Amino acid sequence: MSVRFILDGEVVELAEVDPTATVLDHLRYKMRRTGTKEGCAEGDCGACTVLVGEAAGDSVAWRSVNACIQFLPMLHGKALLTVESLKEQGAPNSLQVCMAANGSSQCGFCTPGFVMSLYGRAIGASGSDLPVADVIAGNLCRCTGYGPILEAGETVGSLPRDDAALVSRLAELGAESASGEWRGRRWFAPKTCEELATLLAEHPDARMVAGATDVGLWVTKGLKTLETVIFLGDVADLSAIGETEDALIIGAGVRYADAHAPFARLHPDLGELVRRIGGLQVRNAGTVGGNIANGSPIGDGPPALIAMGAELTLRSAKGRRMMPLEDYFLDYGKQDRQPGEFVESLRVPKPDPDAVIHMAKLSRRFDSDISAVCGAIALTVEAGTITSARVAFGGMAATPRRASACEAALVGQHFTQETMEAAAQVLESDFSPLTDVRGSSAYRLEAAANLLRRLWLREQGTAISVLDLEALDG
Repeated sequence: MSVRFILDGEVVELAEVDPTATVLDHLRYKMRRTGTKEGCAEGDCGACTVLVGEAAGDSVAWRSVNACIQFLPMLHGKALLTVESLKEQGAPNSLQVCMAANGSSQCGFCTPGFVMSLYGRAIGASGSDLPVADVIAGNLCRCTGYGPILEAGETVGSLPRDDAALVSRLAELGAESASGEWRGRRWFAPKTCEELATLLAEHPDARMVAGATDVGLWVTKGLKTLETVIFLGDVADLSAIGETEDALIIGAGVRYADAHAPFARLHPDLGELVRRIGGLQVRNAGTVGGNIANGSPIGDGPPALIAMGAELTLRSAKGRRMMPLEDYFLDYGKQDRQPGEFVESLRVPKPDPDAVIHMAKLSRRFDSDISAVCGAIALTVEAGTITSARVAFGGMAATPRRASACEAALVGQHFTQETMEAAAQVLESDFSPLTDVRGSSAYRLEAAANLLRRLWLREQGTAISVLDLEALDG
């Protein structure tokens, strides 16, 4: 079967597709759309930003993504916009004119990516409710400075776009499951969990790909060849978000951009943590389940979700099984997922309104950076005594892990500065972190201990960051 997508109103049909050919390479080398640039080939700089659209009821839901780590089969049944798509009657549109007029570009290499991110905001794409600075946090410029670019984003505001004719065409184009083969390598794009379970039973060694924000680098940087790939982006069941009286139920395929608001309702710290998971393009592709399933010790989501008491549901053709999220991570690169199983959903209990919670990500660069340490602390305090404690960290061990000695030092003690300090001191018995480019072992231990101290300070009304100062002033 061919890959079919709509570009500028025309259906593009590709009969034979390498399962891991990138959208960026196809645009530049096959279609000669060279406005989309390659800067990093790892989803970090935003120079390759494009917009992908999907039918959503009677409208088209657009989202900005990094073309350098999106694979061509992921475009099947969707619409694509590149910087060349934006011209109006053969001339630049108003956003492009504004960018040129106010000095938003010098060398110009990064400019198409900025234009696409800002255009997405202007037409109401995913993340358009965010401040301009957040929308372009995933776009890097090495020569201009960001002032004029931010000014252009604020000046242009919203731009009209009529997608009425596109909606029905998209619904028809992507109505059925897709699959293909190229030089003996195969790819599949199922539509339901039942179909996915059957495919995994038949191909237990297949690589599942949701947003490709991690797997994309295996290909572009590691030059890895994937023989059989199952793309999860069209499995509607995995993108469901539900809510009960006491919990949030979130499908494994929910993108972080869509998870931001429901997670923020659980706790503001969780919302802020999600906001800092990569740039908007990464959050528009990366999924909650993918961040868990790949088992990275520095994934930002798992420590917070472990501290919240999340439960994981795994599914296969044989049925389902549930487990506490922390039990899924066995060792570095090893998770409790059997052949044929996939992560289906996550149940996150709603915290008690009086729960004492603090979550934080520490990285060398504030935006779009990998964590050196990511920590989450959730305490229940009754009559001044800590009756339960869940403390979890990423970047401190081979897996995201709870700090059992620290928790033991907290439970049953009075909620005081002395108790928090004592708990901070025993973290050395929980973790022996490694030293790498992101931080030394000593730094990681001290930073983790400081998160416990910060929780205490915050509960006393002491500002511990710019965000806290703004909250106190507000």
